[in-house]
Amino acid sequence: MRRLGGLVLAVPWLALAASPTLAAEAAAEGGGGIWYKGLIALAAGLGLGLAAFGAALGQGRATAAAMESIGRNPNSADRIFTPLIVGLALMEALALYALVIAFFLQGKV
Repeated sequence: MRRLGGLVLAVPWLALAASPTLAAEAAAEGGGGIWYKGLIALAAGLGLGLAAFGAALGQGRATAAAMESIGRNPNSADRIFTPLIVGLALMEALALYALVIAFFLQGKV
């Protein structure tokens, strides 16, 4: 598991290190090649998918914890509901930010 965590952290850093090289090659060619445009589209889709997956996981865990707390102490439902809704809204905002960034990236294609 530790090795997988290292791999998950290493892959984005390698992708970030490669992007200036790809940009320099595209500028030297006099414009973005088809590979460059394809990589931007792939990055937009992958980023949006990961953001949606993370938001869904966070929302599921937060809702499960809130329902468990309300199940143990039904009188605390009013105090749990408001922070739950605020937390869910913030998690959903992260996915929406990823959507906006994906649209900006698609504008470069």
